[in-house]
Amino acid sequence: MKFSLALMAVALLVGNNLAAEQWTVGTPIVTYFAGPAMSEAVARQMKEGGFNVVWCSENQLDLLKRHGLRGMVHDGLLNPTVLDKADQKQKLDDMIERVKRHPAFYSYYIIDEPSATTFADLARLTAHLRERDPAHMPYINLFPTYANNAQLGTSGDTVAAYREYLRQFADVVKPMLLSWDNYQFYKNHDGNQYFLNLAMIRHKALEAKLPFLNIVQAASWEPNVRVPVPDEMRYLVYTTIAYGAQGISYYVYQAVNHKGGLANADGTTTPLYDAGRPLNQEFVAMVSQLQPLRSTGVYHTTLKEPGCEAMPADAVFKVDAAASKVMPRGLMLGNFGKAEKATHVVVVNLDYKTGVTTSIVGPGNLELFDAASGKWRSTKSPRAEIQLQPGGGQLIRVAE
Repeated sequence: MKFSLALMAVALLVGNNLAAEQWTVGTPIVTYFAGPAMSEAVARQMKEGGFNVVWCSENQLDLLKRHGLRGMVHDGLLNPTVLDKADQKQKLDDMIERVKRHPAFYSYYIIDEPSATTFADLARLTAHLRERDPAHMPYINLFPTYANNAQLGTSGDTVAAYREYLRQFADVVKPMLLSWDNYQFYKNHDGNQYFLNLAMIRHKALEAKLPFLNIVQAASWEPNVRVPVPDEMRYLVYTTIAYGAQGISYYVYQAVNHKGGLANADGTTTPLYDAGRPLNQEFVAMVSQLQPLRSTGVYHTTLKEPGCEAMPADAVFKVDAAASKVMPRGLMLGNFGKAEKATHVVVVNLDYKTGVTTSIVGPGNLELFDAASGKWRSTKSPRAEIQLQPGGGQLIRVAE
């Protein structure tokens, strides 16, 4: 009996250690796609801007540790073809052994926007990485819904082709996180697939039990694409929160042939950097509250773009239309709960040009979350009167 108990204790210890080694998001991700070479000054600027995952090489991890940042390592060895060359594969394995123990290391950067035709090869690489280092994520960013069939490597109309693209990625590559980019701000209009992309990623993430990260537009790179203004950035952040993301990324931080971004070529910051500092803090604070919960539904009061789902008659949280100003784009309500019934809601003003005042009614006394202080405030009422900035949002919960 003593021997059996000892074996059981060892098995339990091993099981716990294995569980502890599995990658999790941890602090909600605030990152970027494309940025300046890492340095002390850049790391300091990114930390002050509210970023917590940054691009780096292996030899820059010590620098990141000094600034309390997590590193996404870029290395030419992180390529499927390396597995077919014994000497290169050994170099990859040696690199994995070195970085996986570094406290600032967070993830491996693999590839941007791969076709489904490459998923089998990517699966080989990600499986190799997971086998040797399950505590760190291989990061792959996917195409948006408006990619064509040749780019996606699938067939069918927009929804069918993208659904199959996501299915193959989840089934074949077996990722730890879903990431994609969808840029909607054009010079004279907005694209109409932003919410479709959010909805399809959210559905697949729930189905596959995966967290997801949204790469949002922070720059212009061609004449018909506009640089977002701060109110539009707020809109991108809060819509990302309401759909249940655990990460946000900005395209770009700084890159050649791009206007806007978060920093200029000389290293000075832009107006979007200044706007993003509080938004990044709000993102981390609010998503941290939502991480233990499950997204149970995302509803639009007015907007009827592809992917938008209308408010159901039996919605747990409702908008009192009589006490609310109606705007053409309306509101969005992202519901969350530990089970199917929602206990929390993120209310977002989809008008990024005008602030609104609205009244939200819930099934019990409501509390409002102050993202700046990280504290909840009771309304002592099942009704909450809230003022929303252009593109802004408010996290509300039913009092426990």
